[in-house]
Amino acid sequence: MNTNSNLYTVIYTTVIVVVVAAVLAFVSQSLKGKQDANEKAETISQMLTAGGFGTKAEFQAMGNAKVLETYGNEIEEAFTVNAEGAKVADLDLAGKEVFSKGQLKAQNYKVKDGEGYAIPVFKFKNGITVVPVYGAGLWGPVWGYIAFEADGKTIHGAYFDHESETAGLGAKIKDDPEFQAEFVGEEAWFAQTPVFAIVKGGAPKEDGKSLVDNQIDGITGATMTSNGLNEAINKWLAAYAGYFGTAKAEEE
Repeated sequence: MNTNSNLYTVIYTTVIVVVVAAVLAFVSQSLKGKQDANEKAETISQMLTAGGFGTKAEFQAMGNAKVLETYGNEIEEAFTVNAEGAKVADLDLAGKEVFSKGQLKAQNYKVKDGEGYAIPVFKFKNGITVVPVYGAGLWGPVWGYIAFEADGKTIHGAYFDHESETAGLGAKIKDDPEFQAEFVGEEAWFAQTPVFAIVKGGAPKEDGKSLVDNQIDGITGATMTSNGLNEAINKWLAAYAGYFGTAKAEEE
């Protein structure tokens, strides 16, 4: 075949594209198991951080196997609930089943509609309950986990993450421990709207403590990220109102 012809160029290019695509597909499939394991361990480490079982840095230093072992030792039950707060299905504790970011994103559309969702609840042996939140920041998704005390309203801890928020500004939802620490001791007002508020310009305080129990300060210079996280927290906590109300009634 004439190597200078157009036909040769088309055939050669096609073969190269097919070979490269096949190699990339093979590599992707080969690494999928490891990628899934890393994502699961990362998700669990964020939940454990929110629940106060250690710091994010400590869990990163542990490695995946130790993170999964810690979760297995501390978790009591995990399940999904609907808008009424009723249990939909149990999550597999032996398999350390959690919700991926993709699953949270899929449920987020239903949470916005206010119906048809089945969202996860993670209850630990020490009485702490952890639930996720998910939404949109300035440049991409924001998500995280909020841990509640046994009373079902007082926040025990929180951890948030993002995909592409601005370093030094919106990225502080993940990088600034002081921002996440603001949530500790505050309350979710499940019977009211908003359930919780990140306040632009600062929530009213006295002696460093918010005067309104369901408000904290927004991040200076990161209005869009703060607003996005605020909406995510409110939408998802409102979606859990049925569950926390039911759980509290059963306890009483």
